[in-house]
Amino acid sequence: MRLTLITVTFNAERYLERTIRSILAQSTLDGVEYLVIDGASKDSTLSIVRRYETHISRWISEPDAGIYDAMNKGLALATGEFVWFLNAGDQLHDEHVIARLYERWSEATDVYYGDALLVDDDDRALGLRSEVTPHRLPQRATWRDFERGMVICHQSFVMRRSLAPSYRLAYPFSADIDWEIRCLKVARNVVNLQIPLSNYLVGGFSVKNHRRSLYDRFLILREHFGLLPTLWNHVRIAWRAVMGRSGRTTFFVVRPL
Repeated sequence: MRLTLITVTFNAERYLERTIRSILAQSTLDGVEYLVIDGASKDSTLSIVRRYETHISRWISEPDAGIYDAMNKGLALATGEFVWFLNAGDQLHDEHVIARLYERWSEATDVYYGDALLVDDDDRALGLRSEVTPHRLPQRATWRDFERGMVICHQSFVMRRSLAPSYRLAYPFSADIDWEIRCLKVARNVVNLQIPLSNYLVGGFSVKNHRRSLYDRFLILREHFGLLPTLWNHVRIAWRAVMGRSGRTTFFVVRPL
């Protein structure tokens, strides 16, 4: 397999089908494995999974220790050369995304990445993440680009599986930024595909969890970049958040993944 797409779910009946349909709409699915890792949902999520079962390579449903535990299960089951996490509600940007990824395919590449289009529940486009948030997409990403936050959307980050580390469960709300940093630290060649790879569904999350996410992020960045640089960069992050960029509306949204 060239590529493993992984969707983790928990009580995702509102969101899962739009994700699956975006995958099935691709102009090519050659060499694509699709996994669904469910955390023992109590709603109709599994009914949706069974409806599309012939298009899903493998799925499991069992209790887990949270989203990043589920992602680790996906990593353990994946057989593709690269892994790509696309969570319930998110979509591949258009029907040609995988074909365009394959056009740039190289044995020398360890990470592919691109932008993400923010969309709402009604699938209305809100703008590219790099344009309507303070997170500018780096042209040639390195792990040091993350010193001021999550500059590459997790759903638009494709990693070579043999080099991909496990997600650290010590950071239950921000382990994705830690994972991308550690991926980039070991990556030898990183390719910006110069296109949006995903549509990211924005939505609400509790203030409590949002604050914990920010705290986890601070701990992660302190670990990778040191205390004083992290304090300084958080001042800059806060300033960007207040001022926005070039007068554009800035979205500060997270949702249950």
